[in-house]
Amino acid sequence: MKLSQHYTRTSVYISLTVLVIGAVIYYFAISYIGKQQLDRALQQQLTEAEEYIRSNKGDPQQYDLDRDHAVFVKTNAQLPFTRRFFDTTYFNPKEQKREAGRAVEDLVKLGESNYKVVITVSRTDQKHLIELISVITLALLVGLLAVLFVTNKYMLNGLWKPFQLTLNEIKQFNIADVDQFQGKPSKVDEFTELNEAIREMSLRVNHDYLSLKQFTENASHEMMTPLAVVTTKLDTLIQDETLSAAQLGQIADIYSSVNKSSRLNQSLLLLSKLENKMVNEEEVISVEKVIETKIFQFHELLQNKEITIEHTLTPRQIKASKYLVDILLNNLFSNAIRHNVPGGRVLIDLTVNQLSVKNTGTAIALNTQQIFERFQKGKDSQGTGLGLTLVKNICQLYGYSIQYEYEPGWHKFVVTF
Repeated sequence: MKLSQHYTRTSVYISLTVLVIGAVIYYFAISYIGKQQLDRALQQQLTEAEEYIRSNKGDPQQYDLDRDHAVFVKTNAQLPFTRRFFDTTYFNPKEQKREAGRAVEDLVKLGESNYKVVITVSRTDQKHLIELISVITLALLVGLLAVLFVTNKYMLNGLWKPFQLTLNEIKQFNIADVDQFQGKPSKVDEFTELNEAIREMSLRVNHDYLSLKQFTENASHEMMTPLAVVTTKLDTLIQDETLSAAQLGQIADIYSSVNKSSRLNQSLLLLSKLENKMVNEEEVISVEKVIETKIFQFHELLQNKEITIEHTLTPRQIKASKYLVDILLNNLFSNAIRHNVPGGRVLIDLTVNQLSVKNTGTAIALNTQQIFERFQKGKDSQGTGLGLTLVKNICQLYGYSIQYEYEPGWHKFVVTF
């Protein structure tokens, strides 16, 4: 969920909670004020009732005036009497129905007699007024929430626009580019500080990258020079007819180790270029034609191990570096042959979406968690342990996926375009 959505949800929840609590308090406050007003009116009516009793020579009678209703009952109760206000209902003769009312009860003395007087006033109008105020308040509450939601969702999106632009620029940032991160200007101080921090970080990263790149290239060059000298000297020694068979065997071992060191150096250099996306040349490649060429190149090695190769190729074109595609196929084919069994089989299947290289081999599945990691290889492997790592990095560079699958007696690598 986006930050703006979190902010909108939080602000709506908080506003809704505060407004609901405020509306409840507002409702009870209005009700309380309304009752206080009715009680003051009842007190005034009680004063008028006392005057009515004193001016009435006979027994006071019940009377109705507008919505005021007074009842007099002769009682033996004596003073002092506690005056009481309470909610009740009464029959309104004018409306011919029962209505909600507010009443006051008190004791009034007339001569030697005491009368309990109960005066009731209608609170229907007040109740309607409170309901109307509640409806208006509820409508305002809904309207405020709607305005808050729309404002946060649409109108405030402009505040996040600099952040979105900065995020897009970060996504497009390439450490190998000459252009540095600039950031989009913003009137918001936090976004300005964010751009400045990212700009400083990009400068440090670019500086470290250039230093590492220069070190890698220099180290590779410096290593290749003595390796080439050693290889040349070994070639000269091998041609010496005075050497014994034992000496030639030792020289051959040294020659093999030097070649392995040279391949390892080149593989590590290529991995560094892939991880830093320094291989930019691309062209349209017909994968099926490259596979046919590669099968021809491995023909002699296949014959030596008596391995049968079968292929089903569907025309498929991709845009990539021909050099990297060649390395990818070399590693997949060489693995399928090197780790095969004498008289085994290799099945190659190319479709529009996938390339599958399947070979017979040992009856033990490889470790899928480590197979694509650097320097992970079998005990009897003569490789550098970087072949499948290169395959994985090449696939990642072009957005492909590489998967290993095991079937009883078969090992399968699938590249999904």
